[in-house]
Amino acid sequence: LESKESRAVKRVFMGLKAYYGEIFEEVFKSITADNGSEFSELSALLESLKSEAYFSHPYSSWERGSNERQNGIIRRFIPKGKAIKDIPLVEVKEIERWMNQYPRKILGYNTPDECFYRELLEICKRKGKTLEGLFVEVS
Repeated sequence: LESKESRAVKRVFMGLKAYYGEIFEEVFKSITADNGSEFSELSALLESLKSEAYFSHPYSSWERGSNERQNGIIRRFIPKGKAIKDIPLVEVKEIERWMNQYPRKILGYNTPDECFYRELLEICKRKGKTLEGLFVEVS
């Protein structure tokens, strides 16, 4: 995100909607967020995009266990106290790549990338589409 403002969040989701097109609501069935001000318009936005928003309660990290696990993995690379905004984008992308290509027990020792790709193929098959014919180039 370019900022912690609700319009920045909206811009990201509108870009995702443009990219995924008609399968957006199947790819993003629900989104879980905290109660930060950047998510203040998330419910209305996702309702208009035919997805659901869930908000965790303040100081209830156990409600977002997967998210907390991801934060722990990120902290292997970026220690607490170091501002993520100060990390070069190329380094952030490398952390993202590593996380998405790391096999997980919960995924049957598949990677998140593999599982996401398989899910996209299943959605496309149900819609009678191919991956190549699905996505729109977004600038």
